[in-house]
Amino acid sequence: MTVDVGVLGVGSMGRHHARVYHELTDARLVGVADADPETARSVAEQYDTAALSTAALLDRADAVSIAVPSEYHCEIGTAALEAGVHALVEKPIASTLTDANALLDAAAESDALLQVGHIERFNPAVLAVEEFVDDLDIVGVEARRLGPPVEDGRQVDPDIVLDLMIHDIDIVRSLIDSAVATVHAAGSPGGGYVSSSLQFENDVVGSLTASRVTQRKVRELTITARECFVTVDYIDRTVWIDRRNRPSYLTDNGDLRYRSERVVEQPTVDNGEPLKKELAAFLGAVENGTDPVVNGADGLAALSLASRIRDATRRTVDSVPTSVTQD
Repeated sequence: MTVDVGVLGVGSMGRHHARVYHELTDARLVGVADADPETARSVAEQYDTAALSTAALLDRADAVSIAVPSEYHCEIGTAALEAGVHALVEKPIASTLTDANALLDAAAESDALLQVGHIERFNPAVLAVEEFVDDLDIVGVEARRLGPPVEDGRQVDPDIVLDLMIHDIDIVRSLIDSAVATVHAAGSPGGGYVSSSLQFENDVVGSLTASRVTQRKVRELTITARECFVTVDYIDRTVWIDRRNRPSYLTDNGDLRYRSERVVEQPTVDNGEPLKKELAAFLGAVENGTDPVVNGADGLAALSLASRIRDATRRTVDSVPTSVTQD
């Protein structure tokens, strides 16, 4: 089965959606749309498709990716779902909880499905961890998503919780089968660095940090379990598992010595572009009528926790007293 697909919003992320749909054998890219007609024409020419209006694209496509700014996700996503067009909405699901709930309501009233573009769920390293994480007695998780300021002209959301940290919010939520009981957070003035501490109802402790002022790009997740210590590198797409064997004692020249060996495992991680895996999963859900891997409820839950972290950060920043210079 070939699905007629389109992309609404072909900026820095949306043009990659168009590229991948153009490459997938079970997708037919029937058009793209953008607020900038010249951008739409350029991307359409590159991938041998048509530059259309939003209405014309929704009339032509069976499924669309929506990669417009998040404040328009609700409006355009609702229009797609009401037209019976399956929608993959880039993360975050919306810019507000009110809009997110409205989008879920539209999906509930439509025969079309709604998927949210939390792409790290499809990172091969994360997929490898999902194969054994249920067997772990997890104590804590820590995620760091750090990097320097964006200087290549790309338009990014100035809110790093919604733009960066929300990736790890979704991943941690998917790995820890428990609600979050408490949230603490702090951020630097200007919002370039935010760190949050979570306590889940099952007593797992979480720590999430996002930064646009760190002079090295870091994308890392660690899991502390009673059985082992797991390190995930999103960039290299690698997984390392540290285990410590049972300690032993040995005799050396009559002296009793303690020895503990460290065992490091590196599970096999499949290759593959996360976006291609994500869009292939979306098309599979469309073709089979199954629930998406990351559905609207997942997107709403991630946005809800992100909102709690943002609120906690603001309370911390607001409580810092202004310095006073004395003569």
